[in-house]
Amino acid sequence: MANFGDLLGNFMRSGVGQSGQVRAQNALRDLQAGLGSGQGGQGGAGGLLGGLLDAAKGGLSSASQNPLQAGGLGAVLGSVFGGGGDSVKGALTGGALAMLAGVAFKALSEAGQAAGAGGPGGAAPAGTGGASALPLGLKAPEGAAERQVLDNKARLILKGMINIAKSDGQVGLDELQRIIGKAEAAGLDDEGKDWLMAELARPLDLSAFVAEIPDQETAAEVYAASLLAVEVNTPEERDYLRQLAERTRRHPIVVQHIHQTMGVAA
Repeated sequence: MANFGDLLGNFMRSGVGQSGQVRAQNALRDLQAGLGSGQGGQGGAGGLLGGLLDAAKGGLSSASQNPLQAGGLGAVLGSVFGGGGDSVKGALTGGALAMLAGVAFKALSEAGQAAGAGGPGGAAPAGTGGASALPLGLKAPEGAAERQVLDNKARLILKGMINIAKSDGQVGLDELQRIIGKAEAAGLDDEGKDWLMAELARPLDLSAFVAEIPDQETAAEVYAASLLAVEVNTPEERDYLRQLAERTRRHPIVVQHIHQTMGVAA
């Protein structure tokens, strides 16, 4: 079966459109400002995200001058989502998962703090989470079981990106060819390609997809990745995001923080 972490990294590096690239840039900038100064642990970015932000910092500064030209933001994303190297610790715990985990961790932490300060008895409403311990993606997996959990997280994120692409009722031929082309470039094996083709052909079933999402961190990461997959400029896409948030019990404060981090109007 495909390594879903590798496939996700490839999609993030070269499979998202211009708006997705800009949103990834916004997220990296926001995480650098909000989490990058920490020393790990509960108050900081953690080793994996910290390494990612260090790798992106210089490139984002130059890319901001002309972010969508060759050698600009595309090159930055290519380096931080490329898998391996000093900026990431292997494909499964690489740039794509670290960035999405960082967005989710920041949103859940900030929303939990805000809700806890204003809620009865200091308790956060359901769906804010109040994240404290670093989730997988911000820390390296320990053992085969955690590696499998992280690979499953990448699979669900990919499914979420495919689902929102299908939210207008179909995946167009150009979009299908682009997705398959990126998968082949990532070295997807036959079994993995069969999985991808089946997901693209499968009718959208949001209820079944939501039932697969195991925890609040993964739900927030899936939501953040969905903002990278499409322009979010149709009623169908906006309705899909609304239903995804509602059915995963994402509190509006969490959704708001994710949108703010990625620079997307709520």
